[in-house]
Amino acid sequence: MAKLEESEILSALKEKIKGWEHTGDEIKKVYNFKDFNASIKFVNNLAGIAESMSHHPDIKIQYNKVTLNLSTHDEGGITSKDIKLAQKADEISS
Repeated sequence: MAKLEESEILSALKEKIKGWEHTGDEIKKVYNFKDFNASIKFVNNLAGIAESMSHHPDIKIQYNKVTLNLSTHDEGGITSKDIKLAQKADEISS
């Protein structure tokens, strides 16, 4: 899977995955939940999705905040796999 061009990443950030930030070779988003249990529920749901996609995010949990960092390490940057997983994370976060 090929890395996305900068213009493709910027387009996805604007049109498909709002609230995500592009830094270096990854995209990042911080989700805020009502409490720790809601954060863990989100992470557990995301774990199944990530496993089924064979694409695993870096996850940081801080009580009611969950930070996701996505990058396709095998490709050395952002690919369509990252965009798809970001979309899935956004879908299940609400």
